[in-house]
Amino acid sequence: MTNMMTDEEADALDELYTKTIPPLQTGAGGPLTRQRDLLRSLDEVAANYLITKAAATHKTISQLIGEMVREKIAVAP
Repeated sequence: MTNMMTDEEADALDELYTKTIPPLQTGAGGPLTRQRDLLRSLDEVAANYLITKAAATHKTISQLIGEMVREKIAVAP
């Protein structure tokens, strides 16, 4: 026994996927939106530092902030 579609099923799927517009995602946004929102919450000097450092090290701003926090935790008494 095979799991093949009938011609009618194939036509129905073709109709569905060629004439249906998928819904757009709404919500929190992607990584670039989250990064932009994060930078807006910082002062200009801190934001510029993180942008420059991220470009130089090929890391995300979130990765840099995580590293900075872990460094502070490591040296905390």
